[in-house]
Amino acid sequence: MLDYEVVKEFLEEKLEGIEIPDDVVLKDLVETFCRYVEDDYYEWLNDNFKSFFDHWKPNRMGYYSKS
Repeated sequence: MLDYEVVKEFLEEKLEGIEIPDDVVLKDLVETFCRYVEDDYYEWLNDNFKSFFDHWKPNRMGYYSKS
């Protein structure tokens, strides 16, 4: 779901100057971080889905579909 290369570049930039233990492989760190973010993103989507549809108000379609 996430672009692995974009996440890798992001982590490389954010971790610059931070000492990562020798036994931590960047590839594993990136994959684990991607899974973490995807899980959080999925929960965020679920919460927004529930909010949008459980409290359905017909004017939401009109309001949010405006260009």
